[in-house]
This record gives sequence, structure tokens and C-alpha cells, in this order.
Amino acid sequence: MELNLSINQQTLEVVELGVTEYFQRSEGQWHSERRYYTLPEGDTQEIVSHITIKFLEQGSPELIELAQLHEFDNPETVMICGSHVSWVSQDSVSEKKQSEGSTVFGVKGSILYRDRGFATTKPIIAKYYLSDPNTLCLRTEYNGSVFEEEIKQIGHKYRTRQTIISRAGEQKMIGQYLEKRILNN
Repeated sequence: MELNLSINQQTLEVVELGVTEYFQRSEGQWHSERRYYTLPEGDTQEIVSHITIKFLEQGSPELIELAQLHEFDNPETVMICGSHVSWVSQDSVSEKKQSEGSTVFGVKGSILYRDRGFATTKPIIAKYYLSDPNTLCLRTEYNGSVFEEEIKQIGHKYRTRQTIISRAGEQKMIGQYLEKRILNN
């Protein structure tokens, strides 16, 4: 039994190291071009965003606040790392402002904690894994919807993302993104 606990702890440490390195490499400013496909109609919407990602080390004020929001007993140390992500988005055709905001992500084990979701201001959690050192996969469920996302880093300057949103087992929307790094912090 002790051997299994040791192996599980080592596996968790490798996972946490991998996601920490992934979050560190994501830090910077990004220009995001995305297209949303509404299913089954196939209607499309094109959005352009400026995204700023700041890596958060364990014990940062943002992670402590996030841990308190999720009601952890040891908010100073429970999250191993995280990110603060802010964005400003506009419709790429009409140039009409779509949204502006921010969110905080924190990592504990194989769970990603957030201060808010895609479609809610309430705190949420997502299961995550790295399919390889450059690809973060997330699965988030709330309010009857499932959000499956893959974010792939391509070298230092590019990322691709794909999000599939489902409700009641039926896919409702697909989002595809190309993100180009424009500035490092």
C-alpha cells in the first residue's frame, strides 16, 4: 500500500510540474482570432481578442483569494500555481465590443479551480490533463452544459484552441482559435 501511495504522489508531482511549466510558458500578451460555429445551423461569429496572461506562483494574493472562494482551509499553500487571464474582445466584422473581463485559474492536483466560468460568475472547477507537454485539455461541467477545451502551444509564438460546448449530450457550439504572442511580460 505504501508503494502505491508513493507512486501516486510521484505521478501527481510530475503532473503538477508539467502544468506549472505549461502555465509559465503561456504568460504574455496574445492576439486571438476565433470563430464560433453554432450547431446544427452552422451560423458563425468571428471574434478578435487581446489576451493578457500572468503566471501566478503559489501563495500569490490572487491564488489565496481563489482558495478562499473555494473554501479551502489552507488558502496560502493549497494551489501550486495559476494564471490571471484578462481580455478585451470585439466582433471582427462589425468591430463592436463583445466582452471585457478577467478570470483567475488555480491548480490543485488534477483539478483547475476558477473564480468564474464561461457562462457564469460563480466559482467552478475543471478536470484537466496534459496530453503532451504542450497540450492542456480541460473538461468543465455546470448548469447542464459541458465545456471541453484543448489548448495547444506551438513553439513560443502560437497557440491553437478548440472548445466544444454541449448540452444534454448534444453539441451546441464549436469555437476554434488561433492565438499569436505579441509581447512577453
